[in-house]
Amino acid sequence: MSRVGFLTLVLAFAALTGCGSRGDSLRIDYQMGERVTVGPLTYNVVESVWRSQLGDAFKLRIPDQRFLLLTISVTNGGGHEVSVPLLTLQNQNGQNYLESDNGEGVDNWFGLLRTLSPAQTQQGHILFDVPLTSYRLRVTDAGEPGSEKFAWVQIPLRMDSDSGATTPVPESPTK
Repeated sequence: MSRVGFLTLVLAFAALTGCGSRGDSLRIDYQMGERVTVGPLTYNVVESVWRSQLGDAFKLRIPDQRFLLLTISVTNGGGHEVSVPLLTLQNQNGQNYLESDNGEGVDNWFGLLRTLSPAQTQQGHILFDVPLTSYRLRVTDAGEPGSEKFAWVQIPLRMDSDSGATTPVPESPTK
């Protein structure tokens, strides 16, 4: 084989190995704000907010533990419709918590039935009722149970002031 032929073969091999899909990446741990591609779906966890209650003064919703709202976007980069399943949080001890299927009191709820057409992106809030700690969110390719691919997104504990419903403070009497 001539030197030029060998060099051409090496360059062609390098070009082909660089064309792998991002969805086939071996990386499975991500930080909030990073785009996470798993199969045809690309997730982005934009924000996390803790709440001690949801709703307004006339219709309060109180959690068993504490509400964790995650703002996410999901894009279907595949060529067919995909149903995004309910997602799961896992704590440091390996205990799993399934996303709530009740969006009452949640503005811009991601929804329960969430089928994405090719090239469609959906954004919204997903809800968990969990103890106050850091977690990792399991995101999947929406494949068949047992054969699905997944990745983890770190959800650090971030304490914000709770902007839930407030109790009015009585005015002080004037003399």
